[in-house]
Amino acid sequence: MIVRAPATTANVGPGFDCVGIALDLWNEVEIERGDGPVDRGHLGVRAFERLTQADGWTFRWTDRIPRARGLGSSAATVALGVVAGELARGGTPHPETLLAAGVDLEGHADNLAAALAGGVCLTWDGRIARIADSAPAAAVVVVPETTVSTEESRRALPATVPHADAAVSAGRAALLGAALASASHELFAAALHDRLHEPYRAETAPWLAEIRARLPVGAVGATLSGSGPSIVVWAEHGQAAACAAELEQRYARAQILELAVAGSGAASSH
Repeated sequence: MIVRAPATTANVGPGFDCVGIALDLWNEVEIERGDGPVDRGHLGVRAFERLTQADGWTFRWTDRIPRARGLGSSAATVALGVVAGELARGGTPHPETLLAAGVDLEGHADNLAAALAGGVCLTWDGRIARIADSAPAAAVVVVPETTVSTEESRRALPATVPHADAAVSAGRAALLGAALASASHELFAAALHDRLHEPYRAETAPWLAEIRARLPVGAVGATLSGSGPSIVVWAEHGQAAACAAELEQRYARAQILELAVAGSGAASSH
């Protein structure tokens, strides 16, 4: 059996630890009966064993999502493990059940929720609401050569923020939720501003301010993907190719990815 799981972009500006969007870039695992050694240190195998024993199975992992770039590579690996484990024991994968099984391994419910459910998701208190199948703008991802440790990025966040910054972020988060649920291009463009986490991660994502100061053709805004350093430039539908072409010229050493929203989450491909 082959299981696939998508990349994700989480937070999406003010949607800190709540909003996740699945992207059409996939990791895979192929599992079959076998008596080979089991690498119990592998994150995906650890996730698999949350549902059933790995003994008697062999695993072949295919990684396409860039690691430590803010695109949910670890969430995809955990999603692969828990979905494969549920299927291996004869069960039917349910995103919220599998979120509970794997969230402490991943550490970020917003990433894992989107990897499991696909589309555009909100998550809170172990719940997942898939609120849309696509986003109001197209995602063009700028992936730098540098990497960022999520743990170190978390440590850069202050314990408290000024009331004014919290108020702005809360207001933009409300706009973001409404924009995603209603597919409003206007609200989405207005929502992509955050004072809760992005300013404190600026040192490891210097291109974010630069891109925002001079948006490429067709772009309506930009957000840090997860904890970075990747940046999602949100382009008007139909303008993604032109936006990507300009970004390729400006950032020749970066990888530029045009990624549609993944319409499904982690699942067996056959």
